[in-house]
Amino acid sequence: MRIANLSGRLALIIDGRAVDVEEASGGRFSADPQAVYEQWGDFRAWAESAALPAGAVFEAAALGSPAPAPRQTLGIGLNYRDHAAESGFVAPEGLPPVFTKYVTSISGPVTEVTLPPGGHTDWEVELVAVIGRYARDVAEADAWSHVAGLAAGQDISERVTQLAGPAPQFGLAKSFPGFAPIGPWLVTPDEFDNPDDLELRCAINGEEVQKGRTRDLIFSVPALVAGLSAVLPLLPGDVIFTGTPAGVGLGRDPQRWLAPGDELVSTIEGIGELRQTFVA
Repeated sequence: MRIANLSGRLALIIDGRAVDVEEASGGRFSADPQAVYEQWGDFRAWAESAALPAGAVFEAAALGSPAPAPRQTLGIGLNYRDHAAESGFVAPEGLPPVFTKYVTSISGPVTEVTLPPGGHTDWEVELVAVIGRYARDVAEADAWSHVAGLAAGQDISERVTQLAGPAPQFGLAKSFPGFAPIGPWLVTPDEFDNPDDLELRCAINGEEVQKGRTRDLIFSVPALVAGLSAVLPLLPGDVIFTGTPAGVGLGRDPQRWLAPGDELVSTIEGIGELRQTFVA
């Protein structure tokens, strides 16, 4: 199953066409894309059994984030060994660094992003997991049952802000407007042959800059759900950016940053792509 935020309304994507959920359900489910996670079990049961109408064609630019207003957005750092190494850190042995991306940074899959003046803006393609059921002290073996689905994400990062001051400013540096595109839709875990092994790619102006597989995550999605839920409750609709593989601008020699006119395309196997264009 694939669910989307189409012009601010919850939709099911079937064979490349969009079915409006509020209309198809006779108002049983709200048009609000974020609200569906509070009824995730009921929604899944309805969507799998309902006689749905033919969908409508749509433009990718009309898509928003499938989780546009999570109560918690958690970012995971150094969760691939090659990225930890290029960043100059030892790979974490316990739970990796966790930070927040503020909700106003979240956007849809096709956007124009303004580069902060005087900054060094970097790219980080990531698998995003969205929580579908309240999770507290969840066992790793049970974690997938608490995940509504997976999406592609970009943890865009402004490195000058991040590394200035007596301690790193992860949250602020990663939360400029448009710095958290998510999409193009949410894909339920049952759609994948193996949701723990998906290919990620990222390209700038057609040049591939990142390529990895989620099987190389130090902490897999189930391990993250278990580890995070041991500390704090994960709420329906919460978003987890699971970490990025090697190839970011910070780790290059010479370092490389996004520039006005650049087009960033991020792709995850079985999910789809994000497309960001950067302006001054």
